[in-house]
Amino acid sequence: MYSINLSVCLSVYSINLSVCLSTVIRSLKYFYTASSGLSSFPEFVEVGMVDEVQFYHYDSNSMRAVPKQAWMEQATRDRPDYWERETGRSQSHQQVNKVNIETVKKRFNQTGGTHIVQRMYGCEWDDEDGTTDGYRQEGYDGEDFISFDLKTLTWIAPVPQAVPTKRKWEQDRARNENYKNYITKECVDWLKKYLAYGKSTLQRTEVPRVSLLQRGPSSPVVCHATGFYPDRVVVFWRRDGQELQEHVDQGEVLPNHDGTFQVSVDLDLASVPQEDWGRYECVVQLKGIEDMSTPLDPALIRTNGGVQSDITTPIIIGCVVVLLTAAAAVGVFLYRKRNGDIPANNKTS
Repeated sequence: MYSINLSVCLSVYSINLSVCLSTVIRSLKYFYTASSGLSSFPEFVEVGMVDEVQFYHYDSNSMRAVPKQAWMEQATRDRPDYWERETGRSQSHQQVNKVNIETVKKRFNQTGGTHIVQRMYGCEWDDEDGTTDGYRQEGYDGEDFISFDLKTLTWIAPVPQAVPTKRKWEQDRARNENYKNYITKECVDWLKKYLAYGKSTLQRTEVPRVSLLQRGPSSPVVCHATGFYPDRVVVFWRRDGQELQEHVDQGEVLPNHDGTFQVSVDLDLASVPQEDWGRYECVVQLKGIEDMSTPLDPALIRTNGGVQSDITTPIIIGCVVVLLTAAAAVGVFLYRKRNGDIPANNKTS
C-alpha cells in the first residue's frame, strides 16, 4: 500500500550507483493496523522498526507492548516504566482506531465485510550530514487514504472520503506543528537512542557472499549477493569499467531468516557476444568494505541441476520473511510525544 522507499538510491538504477554509499540513511518507522471482520487476526496491531529491524510489538490479543530485540531491554535503564507507558499508550491507540475504522466505513457506505485501516509514520536521519526527513501516511483497504505534507503542513486527500479529515486536521495548525516537531526532532532523538541500544546489531557490517547463477544456457546470468548487513548495498553489472544501464534487471533487497539481506541483479546474455564475456563483471559495493568484483566467467557460473533451487530457495525464504513481517507490521504507533502525552485529537472523524 505504501510506496515510501527509505533507500531510494538502492532501487533506482542511477548513473553512478556508488554515490548511494556515500551516506547512510537511518530510519525509525511505526506501523499500525486496525481491522474489522478478521477473526483470525488481532483487531489492532502496532509495530516499531529501526533500520527495517522490528524492535517493538503490541496487539489487541495480548494487550501488552513487548520488545522484539534483546537490546530493547536497555530502554528500562533510561525509563524504568518504559514498557508500562508504551502499553498504556498502545491501548489508547487501540480504542481510538476502533472508532476510526467505523468512521471510515461510514464514509464509504459500508456496513459489514472485512476492512483495514493502516497508518505509517516515522523519520529518517542522515548520519553523515545530520539532515532529517519524515512522513506520515494512512490507508484504507489497501489504498492511500490521506498523507501529511511535512513541508507545507497540509494533508493530501487522494479520495473524496478523506476530504472531511483533511479539512478538520488542517484547521488545527498547532497540531500540525506538533507533528512536524515530532517527525523532525523527537523522532530523530528516539532513533539515535535506539541505534545506541542496538549498536552491536544495527551498526555492524557483514560481508556478502556473491554467486553467479544461471538456470539454463539461454537464461540471464544472475549475480546473487546474500548474507550482507546492513541492507544498503549496491549490486550492478559493469562492462569495461562502466556501469550498465540496459539489459539488466535490478532486484529488490530482501531479508534473510537470520537478519541479513540478499539481492539479485540479472544480466541478459542475449545482448552479450560470447567473445565479449571477459569485459563484464558483477560489482558489489557495501560501505566499509572494498568493492567485490566477480567476472563473467563460465567457470564461475553455477549451471548444474541444483542451480534453480540455489536461486529460488533464498528468494522464497526472503519473501516468506517479508510476508511474515508485513503481517506483524500491519500496525502503527499513533503520534506520540516523548513526555508520554497522547495528541488531543487522533480521530479520523
